[in-house]
Amino acid sequence: MTREQLESQLASLRPAERAQLLQQLVGALVDAWPGIEKDPLVAGGEACVVRTRIPVWCLARFRRLGWSEARILENYPTLRAADLVSAWAYTDAHPDEIDRAVRDNEEA
Repeated sequence: MTREQLESQLASLRPAERAQLLQQLVGALVDAWPGIEKDPLVAGGEACVVRTRIPVWCLARFRRLGWSEARILENYPTLRAADLVSAWAYTDAHPDEIDRAVRDNEEA
């Protein structure tokens, strides 16, 4: 479907239908993080850096242990600096999730 077709269909909706669609779209975007993905088949569904199987909680734990970004990148050559930016943003936005994952994995 082209953007023009979509715009035409949106224009045909009643205001209440457009509002409902907007709510659904916003809800879908709330969990969308550039550079971070959750896949139930990867790392138990934990938030991971895209293109990798590296959980965000793992990177956050290294950071808490005092590792520099350079050290993290040296130890994970598939990561880029932009991946760490995404990981830190996700960590800042989901502190309870990250704390739980770190705690669960330390106890395991």
